[in-house]
This record gives sequence, C-alpha cells and structure tokens, in this order.
Amino acid sequence: MIIFGVAFLALCTLTGIFAGELLGKLLGVPANVGGVGIAMVLLILLGSYLKKRGLFNMETEQGVKFWSAVYIPIVVAMAAQQNVYGALSGGPMAILAGVAAVAVAFALVPVLDRIGRKKLEADEAKPLTTGG
Repeated sequence: MIIFGVAFLALCTLTGIFAGELLGKLLGVPANVGGVGIAMVLLILLGSYLKKRGLFNMETEQGVKFWSAVYIPIVVAMAAQQNVYGALSGGPMAILAGVAAVAVAFALVPVLDRIGRKKLEADEAKPLTTGG
C-alpha cells in the first residue's frame, strides 16, 4: 500500500532528525547537525535492504516517490532555518568542517566508480544459462 511508503519515509525522517539533534547536542551545537542527510541515508539503505528481501513492493515505493517529489523543497526550507551567518561568525570550525566534508566526498568518487565497475564486469562475465 502507498501509505506504507509514506510511513517508511516519515520513520526515516523522524529518526534522522532525532539523530541530528542528538549529534548537535553531543558536539555542543544548538542545532540539528545532518538530520536530513541521515534521514536520506537511512531511506536509501533501508529501502534497498527491504527491496532485496522482497518486503518493499511497487505500491509502497509509490508512496516514497510521491513524497520524494516534495522532499527537495522540504530540505530547502529546513536549510533556511539554519543560521549560516551565525555558523560562519562562530569561527573557522564550520568552514573547516564544510571543506573537509566536500574533500572527502570528492575523494570517494573514484572509489565508488571502481566498485560500480567491478560489479558491472562481474555481471557481464556471468555466462547465460538456459533452463531446459
């Protein structure tokens, strides 16, 4: 049912927001730190896990797709709530964290590319068998 997809997305969002708030408190930052990103990662990981197990049918996926169309404006609205000026005027730590995150993301692109190529090569190398 489509409502299960919406519930799944809501569960991931609430878990991500809670984890972001907790992370903010642990770091001493009075804000949600990465809650939306955590929610997205949970959505991707749990969604693919459930799909592999056959527990995530097409109707459930339609519920997630419906809200994913609305998700980007939600992320923009949540980002607008953050006080970017306060973070930048608070010291170089915010800038350092942002630069480090971007550098790590760029460094991981070749690694992910190699992993994807290995999987494609392995799929191509499998011989086609005919049942009969």
